[in-house]
Amino acid sequence: MTVTISHTTIDCHSAFELSEWWKTVLGYTDMPDDPNAAGDEECMIMDPDSGHKLLFIEVPHGDLPAKRIHFDVRPQMRSRDEEVSWLRSRGAELVADHRGIYGPGSGWVTLADPEGNYLCVLRSMAEVEAQSS
Repeated sequence: MTVTISHTTIDCHSAFELSEWWKTVLGYTDMPDDPNAAGDEECMIMDPDSGHKLLFIEVPHGDLPAKRIHFDVRPQMRSRDEEVSWLRSRGAELVADHRGIYGPGSGWVTLADPEGNYLCVLRSMAEVEAQSS
């Protein structure tokens, strides 16, 4: 296994309102250590049984993009940067590079699969844990 899906991301106009709607529909809850609040630009909810997560992100565009849902993947055997290189060698195209957006070692890389569907490559759990130590 090379990556796992960390969560599914949905671009939207109101992250809080849409996450609240889906919480009710799906029976999901807020993340135990990160509750959502009105005005939050990013809201994550999860299935309390399976742990499946949905992340709602407000986009600055007046019109939402045609491809509003994408996977965020987390490398299992490589670093984020190694995974990006591996995916690109298999035909993924670079869309946007957000490495370092919140300081050294942070961020993600947005790629497109061969049909143009987006995916974001996050840091591996080993990278996250090493930075928080």
